[in-house]
Amino acid sequence: MRVSTFKRGLKLSTRKHATEGKPVEAVPLPGQVVIPINQHFGAPNTCLVQPGDRVVRGQKIAEGAAPGPMTVPVHASITGIVKKTEMRMQSNNTEGLCVVIEAETPVSAESQAVTGTEILLMPPLDYKTCGREEALQRVRDAGLTGMGGAGFPSHVKLNPPPGKVIDTIIADGAECEPYLTTDEAAMTEKPHLLVLGLAIVMKISGVKHAIIGMEDNKARLIPMLEREIRLAEIDGEVNIGLCKTRYPQGGEKMLITALTGREVPSGGLPMDVRCIVQNVGSLIAIAEAFSLGKPLIDRDLTVSGGACRTPKNIRAPIGTLLTDLPPRFMDIDRENLKKILFGGPMMGTAVPGLEIPIQKNTSGIILMTAGETTAYAEGPCIRCCRCIRNCPCRLSPVIMNNSLEEGNLDYAVKAGLMDCIECGSCSYMCPARIKLVQRFRVGKQRLRIKQAGGA
Repeated sequence: MRVSTFKRGLKLSTRKHATEGKPVEAVPLPGQVVIPINQHFGAPNTCLVQPGDRVVRGQKIAEGAAPGPMTVPVHASITGIVKKTEMRMQSNNTEGLCVVIEAETPVSAESQAVTGTEILLMPPLDYKTCGREEALQRVRDAGLTGMGGAGFPSHVKLNPPPGKVIDTIIADGAECEPYLTTDEAAMTEKPHLLVLGLAIVMKISGVKHAIIGMEDNKARLIPMLEREIRLAEIDGEVNIGLCKTRYPQGGEKMLITALTGREVPSGGLPMDVRCIVQNVGSLIAIAEAFSLGKPLIDRDLTVSGGACRTPKNIRAPIGTLLTDLPPRFMDIDRENLKKILFGGPMMGTAVPGLEIPIQKNTSGIILMTAGETTAYAEGPCIRCCRCIRNCPCRLSPVIMNNSLEEGNLDYAVKAGLMDCIECGSCSYMCPARIKLVQRFRVGKQRLRIKQAGGA
């Protein structure tokens, strides 16, 4: 099979050995959850519950005030009583309104598991016979967002505006971030649901061609996936595209280029080159929303890092605090713990402590030692151009950074600021240890404030 890739990027140590090939283990329902009401990219939600209300696992607890195209509801992940709604720190290091739910049944001291299993499901929906609008509504009602990290509403991605013709669906199974292995585990354990999710998305979008993209370090999964494709009733063709293990191969722009040869234009989206990209976890969640009527209330993630004594892949209810994960699922070497990351080490976010809830877009918890993370003092730029040579988007990070330092936001934008995918390749390669990605994130925020009419 031909192995494709994109230009530039990095060859990184994958550091996946600790969890590679391990099954996904289900975490018992915790005694409480802290669920942020806004876990998507788009308009904010309004809380639907009050302190004292009883909620059931799967019940909607937050939704857009006036349901629009960019809102996604949030559901309770345990059955219990709403204790309070309050501002809490989230995994993006900002405070947001959260619903605190306490389980109404006792928690076993031995298993730390809630005994009740009551769950509110939607009626199963046959994607072959339902209408397109009904199918899109099901995707939205299930609270589905991109599970690769960005949290973009899935029903919006599957409904491009008039004039945007789509001819290819890409299932993103590259999982290029070091440490993370949940996508691989999901493809290993639920290939039938992955293919079903692809069939549903193809039916909704009217597309007859799909590609399951993965890096060549997962080539062993090909026979299993090909068997499921042969057994499935799909109105169209599904192929497997193998890519080189190279960072950031899992970025949708890089994956599109590697698998189709098309290049997303500056300021553009995948639909501008006739593609829709969905993470494999998102496709599996779509399949469960149709076949089981299950909303997005659980999340598969990798727990790993040098300060984790029990590296593994787990499935936890959304809203579970890291402090409430039983030791057999996340045993922390606190003496050597130096950094906690939500996500992978290249694009993840460092958080100040363990009182942070797992969210829809939490792909991993990496507990790092001093040997895995080192804080360097920044030096002066020596104009070596390594950042340019390794940027997968073919931008000029040095020019963008200089423009931001000079306060010239407009020139930074001309140099490609808004095309930066924040992959971290430039920061990783910079011999002066300049924190380029962090500066670009701040620059983007300044631009948004400026566009909104702020100072």
